[in-house]
Amino acid sequence: MLKSHKTKEQIMEVTQMLATHSLLINTFLGFLVGGFIVPFITAKNPLGFRKASFIYTMTFQAIITMIAFAGIVAVFTGDLGWSITTIIMMGLWAIMMYIEIQKHKAIKVANLQNEETFRVLKSAFLKISALQILLIVVMMGLMLLKAEGTISI
Repeated sequence: MLKSHKTKEQIMEVTQMLATHSLLINTFLGFLVGGFIVPFITAKNPLGFRKASFIYTMTFQAIITMIAFAGIVAVFTGDLGWSITTIIMMGLWAIMMYIEIQKHKAIKVANLQNEETFRVLKSAFLKISALQILLIVVMMGLMLLKAEGTISI
């Protein structure tokens, strides 16, 4: 929690930073859900799928990095410390970035003219998106339980 030596203004600034962090997470979750349409709108266009996947990956990386930056700024500005949940969030960030980069690399080098390869990569895109949404929702649930005092980590 916030240290008692903080002024009311400093506490409000940290609260605002955490609100921004939360807003970015909700935006990211909406982006991930919206990403499910990529394989469908490019169903007949392998090169369009590759381009849309590239744009999706760049946007993914931008938003998730903004989330991490906002969280780290709040941690340091508010003297919140490195709790287990903060460490889990940073680990989750690294895992999600790794998965997304590997997905993009696979799509980038694949022979999408091969119908079977194209079908497999579209399916993988959807499965990875579902996994990423699950990871975010689980982390949000964990943080809500922590905020309510149901769990203490």
